[in-house]
Amino acid sequence: MPACTHLIDGDATASVPLTPLRKADLPAFLEHQPAAARWIGAVNFAAEPGTHCLLPGVDGGLGRVLFGFGDEPIWDWAVLPEALPPGSYRIDGAQPPAEATAAALGWALATYRFDRYRKSAGEFARLIWPAAADREAVERTGDATFLVRDLINTPASDMGPAELADAIAAVADRFSARCTCIEGDALLAENYPAVHAVGRASARAPRLVDLMWGDESAPKLTLVGKGVCFDSGGLDIKPAGAMKLMKKDMGGAAVMLGLAQMVMAADLPLRLRLLVPAVENSISGNALRPLDVVPTRQGRTVEIGNTDAEGRVVLADALAEAVAEEPALLIDCATLTGAARVALGTEIPALFANDDLLADDILARSRECGDPLWRLPLWRPYRRHLRAKTAELTNAPDLPFAGAILAALFLAEFVGQRCPWAHLDMMAWNTERRPGRPEGGEAMGMRALYAVIEDRFRP
Repeated sequence: MPACTHLIDGDATASVPLTPLRKADLPAFLEHQPAAARWIGAVNFAAEPGTHCLLPGVDGGLGRVLFGFGDEPIWDWAVLPEALPPGSYRIDGAQPPAEATAAALGWALATYRFDRYRKSAGEFARLIWPAAADREAVERTGDATFLVRDLINTPASDMGPAELADAIAAVADRFSARCTCIEGDALLAENYPAVHAVGRASARAPRLVDLMWGDESAPKLTLVGKGVCFDSGGLDIKPAGAMKLMKKDMGGAAVMLGLAQMVMAADLPLRLRLLVPAVENSISGNALRPLDVVPTRQGRTVEIGNTDAEGRVVLADALAEAVAEEPALLIDCATLTGAARVALGTEIPALFANDDLLADDILARSRECGDPLWRLPLWRPYRRHLRAKTAELTNAPDLPFAGAILAALFLAEFVGQRCPWAHLDMMAWNTERRPGRPEGGEAMGMRALYAVIEDRFRP
């Protein structure tokens, strides 16, 4: 379902006016609304962010809605579609474009439901498009967010490597992009041995999906997403509690596909490439074993310290391919480490970058978008812990500290300094239900990354 289904072009006279107020603006409003003031006082409405007040009309129906908003307008507005009585509403009065766009986006994101396996109950209120809103931006962002959430929420039984590849191909078809897929033993012939090694134990063949779009002569943007469609942990098997949410281990690939869709929908003047190693980390007679040595596309060898640190191994091959053509910007996203969650919690992805200006740009856009990120250091002295006993690198050092940094340093070995690079280590999952952010898969960091890309590549 398109994200903006509940944003409509409608008859304003048949809709209920909705008046947004900051808390500081309420006294001035009450001075001019003495009758309403008595009602507002009786129900203790104080225009706190995310709260609303229904005012009766002269005909006994709903006459107006007052709504409090603050410094997070997207999520404040996201309260209303489910909280208000079903019907059509319009924002009363003029709004600056940024506020109007935030209102529309919050409304859209709040209407997401994952209803593939059951019928949804209830009805959302509808909002007439705010006049000053950037409709294209809201539709682009909303549709990409819904795509990401749907992909992550789909159970692994219906979202294996083949289905993830099909989802990427479907987006490619929409925008006339080229999409190729290297599958199974062909990965060895095409020199993606690390992707093959991680995914070979599954009955569902591993693959490397490669989407290409845009003018070949334009600046190059390359996106890489971890596509582990289910992670059992391999022979170093996860306990049940840790395995339960592992359908979301392809969240990085989903976010990168959503970001790629936003770039193509905006028709940005660049050459876009998306690389997704899509695998299932499973257990069988030919599964990776601890202390196996795996070759990589770059030519370096990796000793497997832990089969449950597989994401960085498949990303090694994809990143080696990505930097080969020296893009103007390289971004990867991955549900890579529990250590990042221990450091920052579930709601803030960890940002790593080999370029300070790029990191500063991403963090600035993150704050502006209300799409939180936090930078952690690529602390080079810790690189010594990546040394293996029988290979050039280990994927899992014998060190109980700095897990997110060590994983990022491992990836950095396959990127180097050939291009500006950012790595996001994310949860990709809302662990609780909040307005506009239902429990389940989430497109963390995507809006901030898009803002940086648009800044850098839009003329």
